Amino acid sequence: MQKILVVEDDLALNSGLCFELDVSGYLTMAAYNCQKARKLLKTECFDLVILDVNLPDGNGFSLCQEMKKDFPELPVIFLTANDLEQDVLNGFDLGADDYITKPFSIQILKRRMEVILRRSASVSKALENYYDDGYLQLDFGALTAIKNGEKLAITPNEYKLLLLLTSNAGNIVTRQILLEKLWDCDGNYIDDHTLTVTMNRLRVKIEDTGHSYIQTVRGMGYIWTGVRV
Repeated sequence: MQKILVVEDDLALNSGLCFELDVSGYLTMAAYNCQKARKLLKTECFDLVILDVNLPDGNGFSLCQEMKKDFPELPVIFLTANDLEQDVLNGFDLGADDYITKPFSIQILKRRMEVILRRSASVSKALENYYDDGYLQLDFGALTAIKNGEKLAITPNEYKLLLLLTSNAGNIVTRQILLEKLWDCDGNYIDDHTLTVTMNRLRVKIEDTGHSYIQTVRGMGYIWTGVRV
C-alpha cells in the first residue's frame, strides 16, 4: 500500500483529502504544519507528498527544498491557492512533480498522483538494478562490476548478495534472509559457513582502505553503507 503525506493547514481539507485517498486504497498521514511534516519524514517512509505553500510555521517552497535535499527521489505535488505564474515556476524549479491550484478536482488529483507514482516506481526499479557511487559501478542486469575503472570478476551468488544489500541500503539485512535468498548454480541452498566465506571474498573484491561498503552487525546481519550518486 502506497503511503501519502498530506501537508495542509486547513483541517477540514486535510481530513477530506485523507478520507478520499484512504478510500481509494492509499495510506495517508496528515501534517498541519512544517514541524509535524519534518517529524513524520524522519520516522516514516512515504511514496508521495501533497504539499500546500502557505503553512502556519513556514512555507511549502522551503519545505520542498528541504525534502528534495534529503529525499531527492520523493515525489511532491503542490496543492495550493497560490496561482501566480511565478509561484508555479518556483514550485517546479524546486523539484515538484506537479503543481495544482485550488479549487481542484479530487478525481484529477488522483489521476495525476497515479501517473507520478507509476513513474516513480519505474525509476525505483531501474535504480534497484544499478548501483553507482562514482567509484564502484554494479549493473545487475548486465552482470558487470567495475571498481575504479577496473572490471571485477563477480560470481552469480556474489551478484545476488550485492543486489540484496544495495536494494536495502542503510538497513540491516539479516543472515537468515540472505540464507533464504541465496542458492548456488545447482539449486543447493547456501549454508551459514558458505555465506561467511562468500561475504569475506566479496569484501576483498569491492573494498579497499578508502572504500568500505559492507558493515557487519554482530549477531544480526549486514548493512550496505555505500551511497548512490
